[in-house]
Amino acid sequence: MSLMDPQQYDEARERRRRRRIIQFIVVALILAWVGYHLRHYPERRVAHKFFTALQEKDVERAYALWMQDPDWKQHPTKYANYSFNDFYRDWGPSGDWGIIKSHRIDCSYSTGGGVLVQVTVNDRAERAYLWVEKSDRTLHFSPSEIECGNWWGWLTE
Repeated sequence: MSLMDPQQYDEARERRRRRRIIQFIVVALILAWVGYHLRHYPERRVAHKFFTALQEKDVERAYALWMQDPDWKQHPTKYANYSFNDFYRDWGPSGDWGIIKSHRIDCSYSTGGGVLVQVTVNDRAERAYLWVEKSDRTLHFSPSEIECGNWWGWLTE
């Protein structure tokens, strides 16, 4: 075989190469889709922990999650803007949502420095909306509402 003679064409080798390329592209697309949908996981997890604490009637732990400070009792004056008493009036048994028996995180939307999280509480038609700050994971009342889409919206969210 000289320098100018072409290599023998190997059809099986080309088929394996093409199959590997297609598999790589499919795996890359799936990983990108999963990564895109898990981008708000930390913020959604904080909202889930918060509502789980309320569901377990542990309002003090829920307040600690709201403020992201497990030692909030050591320095209550630090949280004078939204004290535990105010929090209890809003989220306690006599609050707007009553006794929380169930919750479901519906969807989330990233905007600015935080994530808006929509939550269904006690299977009510009215939804709860929380703002989770990305930097420190503190919770706030949401300044606006979001509309969760249908299955296609969830798929492409």
